[in-house]
Amino acid sequence: MVNILWIFCLMVMVSTLDGQTLGGPKHGKVVVCYIGTWATYRPGLGKFDLGDLKPSLCTHIIYAFAGLDEKTMGIKSLDPWHDTEKENGSAGYRGLVALKNRYPHLKVTIAIGGWNEGSNKFSVMAASPENRAKFIKSVLVFLDVYKFDGLDLDWEYPATRDGRPIDKANFVLLVKELKDAFESKGYLLTAALGAGKATMEAAYELHKLSLYLDFIHMMCYDYHGTWDGVVGANAPLRGTSDDDELSVEFTIKYLLAKGISPYKMVLGLPLYGRNFILKEDTQDIEFGRTPTEQTGFKGPFTREAGFMGYNEICMEVTNKSSKWTHHWHDQSATPYLRDDKRVIVYDNTRSIAIKVRTAMEYNLGGLMVWSIDTDDFKGYCDKETDTYHDFIQQYNKIVDDPVLTKALKYLNLPDAASIENLNARNSYYVVSNNKLYLRLPEPKYTNYALMHTINEATTLALEEKRILDEMARVMNQNEIPDDEPDSAHVLSISALTVMCSVMVLLFRL
Repeated sequence: MVNILWIFCLMVMVSTLDGQTLGGPKHGKVVVCYIGTWATYRPGLGKFDLGDLKPSLCTHIIYAFAGLDEKTMGIKSLDPWHDTEKENGSAGYRGLVALKNRYPHLKVTIAIGGWNEGSNKFSVMAASPENRAKFIKSVLVFLDVYKFDGLDLDWEYPATRDGRPIDKANFVLLVKELKDAFESKGYLLTAALGAGKATMEAAYELHKLSLYLDFIHMMCYDYHGTWDGVVGANAPLRGTSDDDELSVEFTIKYLLAKGISPYKMVLGLPLYGRNFILKEDTQDIEFGRTPTEQTGFKGPFTREAGFMGYNEICMEVTNKSSKWTHHWHDQSATPYLRDDKRVIVYDNTRSIAIKVRTAMEYNLGGLMVWSIDTDDFKGYCDKETDTYHDFIQQYNKIVDDPVLTKALKYLNLPDAASIENLNARNSYYVVSNNKLYLRLPEPKYTNYALMHTINEATTLALEEKRILDEMARVMNQNEIPDDEPDSAHVLSISALTVMCSVMVLLFRL
């Protein structure tokens, strides 16, 4: 019994050190995974079913999409056979929600809308109190029947695409009324928002929306594509010039300037790329300038011209007989491939890690992916070797800095000599003889390269930021901070150890 008691205490201490429920990401940030449920109809290795999902990689999973019934103004299934049990259907709703039984950390919600559902029908629904009430009532029934944890609004986009200017105000009313109706049920309310400045200005009263939404999913992709007529990055970290408003950094800064809490902002990451066919076989490619045809080429699974999932792209890279040459565009922090006139601009593990790091630098609430079904979920691609190149560069810059040596005294980082005993297997920065060491994540997985990178890079970036913040405080203040959260954490663990010792002693008596 004494041994059992000690094991129990150890489990509690491990839980306290990890700071999170077993089964999901361990870094404490939101990781929202959209599933494009039509991926079940893709051919060959692109076919994605519920059995291919790895729920431990996500904190939230969003089933995309439900639609809007224009006659009843209610939420409806867009694929009844796949979504429900009707006519011996696949029961996708219930199957996804049932994952919470094995992964209790998960929140599973339903998204309504998407590009193909358009904007006009949502404009009509939101235009009157009566129509909004019908919609909200239908949503409450829907969530209760299928046991979803909430709703994600993906109206693309208010006041555009056959919408009306009044949509901007009506969207706020809709969100507020939904939030009020959800309050007693504890349902989550989120929304996916377009990331271009023109769209944001036309469609959203951002500060008002943020008052009622639990999270804002920033769709920081599709900044560029074949519609531009020139080569461009799908999700550039930075624009091609200082006044370029189409970039991840611009979108983040824009939302923050509008008064949005960073903790409600969830950075959207694309698990896909855009492809182009050059008009001329030029020697060099210049983003934003090199002319292209208006239509790209199709991937074997997604079969959409100008669009390719990461799983399609990485298989091209893995194919040793292919003619693709590898390139890196430093300004946008984007990789691209070229084969004569064909070009693929995409995100790989390195560019994803950089964007994750950016999100952590801005203290954002977490990350979102569109969509998990285009990651390398089968694990057929070669592992990339430069994923954490930029973290290594930063480490090399600070490792011998005297300010770091002083900062280490206050950080309470894990001791490399006793790292296993401290249960710090998920800590990447460790100390030995008052020197900082970076232990890069070990590639223990064979599939989901991008999703694993997101979670590893989040932990890495949070630890790196903590170290850099401490160095800045030491350099600026030249003193130990008054409020030392790490000391408090250590104290809480020490107190827990004492409590367990007392419990065991009392049991023996």
